[in-house]
Formats: sequence, C-alpha cells, structure tokens
Amino acid sequence: MFAGIVQATGQIVRVDELGFGRRLVIEAPALGLDDVAIGDSIAINGACMTVTEKTARTFSIDVSAESLSKTAGLDARGEVNLEKAMRLGDRIDGHLVSGHVDGTGIVHALEPRGESVLFVVEAPPELARYFAYKGSIAVNGVSLTINRVEDIVRAGQPAGCHVWINLIPHTIAVTTLKHLKPGDRVNLEVDLIARYVERMLGAAGLSKNG
Repeated sequence: MFAGIVQATGQIVRVDELGFGRRLVIEAPALGLDDVAIGDSIAINGACMTVTEKTARTFSIDVSAESLSKTAGLDARGEVNLEKAMRLGDRIDGHLVSGHVDGTGIVHALEPRGESVLFVVEAPPELARYFAYKGSIAVNGVSLTINRVEDIVRAGQPAGCHVWINLIPHTIAVTTLKHLKPGDRVNLEVDLIARYVERMLGAAGLSKNG
C-alpha cells in the first residue's frame, strides 16, 4: 500500500526489451536506497513494481506487457514519481493507494490560477463513476483532491468526465506533474473506498432482487 505522497523523483535511464515486457533501470539517489531490498515494492508513476536488482544509486524492475498496456510513462526514458511502500504505523498524509493503476486519462488543461495551477484530466467512461467532489484521485501516483467533476456526453452517449484539480506550488515543485501538457496520458487510480461502495451497493441490489 502507498499514500500517494511522492518521496522523490527518479530517472528511467535504461529500457531493455524482454520477451513480453520491459526491464527498466531507474536512477534514484534521492529516494534513499539503503533500506530497499530485492523484492520490495516501489510505486513508479503510481504503478506498484517489484525491485529485482539494485545498486547504490539505481534499482531495476520488470514491467509486464499487461502493465504496459494499462499505464503511461513506463515504456521509455524519462523522469518518474517514486514512493516506497508504507510500513504499518506510518502516517497517511494522502489517501490509501494500492499502486494498481485502473487506467489512463488525458490531460485536458493546465492553467495558472494565481500561485497554483488548474489541472483538468479527462477520465474514460469506465472510471468516471468513481470520481466525486472532494473525493481523492491518484494521478501518476500523486494523491490529489477533486474540486469538480463534469460528465462528458458525446453523440448522446456518456464519454467519461473531466476531473478538476488544484495543484499547489509544492506539488508542482516535487513531482513530475510540472512537465505535463495537454494531450499527455497519465496513470489514474480511483479511491479504494469508491470501489468498495460500488461493490456493496451492487451486492445489496442482487440480494434484494434475489
């Protein structure tokens, strides 16, 4: 489990093709790798990955073809957000994040608002129902609060939603969100609570109808 609080950014410095996937080497001295062991979990742009090798400055992960098909930013060199898995007893300053990316969204807008930035992400139809005003969302592994949700209808059919977020200067400074531009794909993870609520309501409806 993670909290969606980015602890450092790192650089994917090497990408090797595997049979069905890729091996990434990530340079991350700022993360502090002294307490990282082979087999530990680290969230990379919000995707939980297993450390397979490490040096004093780098660690390696293997990304499956399935993970590559469901995520963005794990297939080429570039800067990534990093977070180590939480320990029992750690403070949760963001929200509970599993590191299992639910899908990708598209950056719709990035507009200055005083010292902050208005950040609008277009979420796909299959995820739109999980987002709510003042709820939580993880974007590229960053825990963020939703300020507004606008459903999208195209040709008379639901076409996802726009999720409005305010990025404060600190978040912009310490994460890779500062590099985004309209049209970029980002990793999205919905709030765990929303998943459980949907499941409970669905099960209750089946029980009542049965």
